[in-house]
Amino acid sequence: MKEKIVERSRLSNVRLFATDVDGVLTDAGMYYSESGDEWKKFNTRDGMGIKLLQKAGYVTAIVTQERTKIVARRAEKLAIPELHQGVMDKLTVIREMAGRHGLSLSQVAYIGDDVNDLEALRAVGFSAAPADGMPIVRDAVHYVCQKKGGEGAVREIAEMLLSVRADIA
Repeated sequence: MKEKIVERSRLSNVRLFATDVDGVLTDAGMYYSESGDEWKKFNTRDGMGIKLLQKAGYVTAIVTQERTKIVARRAEKLAIPELHQGVMDKLTVIREMAGRHGLSLSQVAYIGDDVNDLEALRAVGFSAAPADGMPIVRDAVHYVCQKKGGEGAVREIAEMLLSVRADIA
């Protein structure tokens, strides 16, 4: 796959970072116990990336089609102010969220991995997919991570955004 070059202006303009959950913050696996419990594995380095973005003044968000207590707990632990679960139209939610924060879509970064993310990924100022995202998604985004979902893809994007912000300061 040909590497995509990201213009610094795409990154320097970002003020809001939004992420999908399954396949991005997790490895896309869904784990179930005999008793019906559901588990998801989150990467602590991705969590630290989100915390570093917050410390640098970025608005952080989760936008996911799923609706689980596990995701709500993770968002609460990371103090993510914008948690949107059960979302079928991610672009509308991202557009409304950006508007509430006085931002345009060009100031939004979004990372997603599957076809239900495509419309939002194509509309935002900076879009990314984990290395193991679906091929149609990898073809549509501005940047394909070296890391897989649940294995540091979110941290990789956080580091990119923070490095551009440090260069500007």
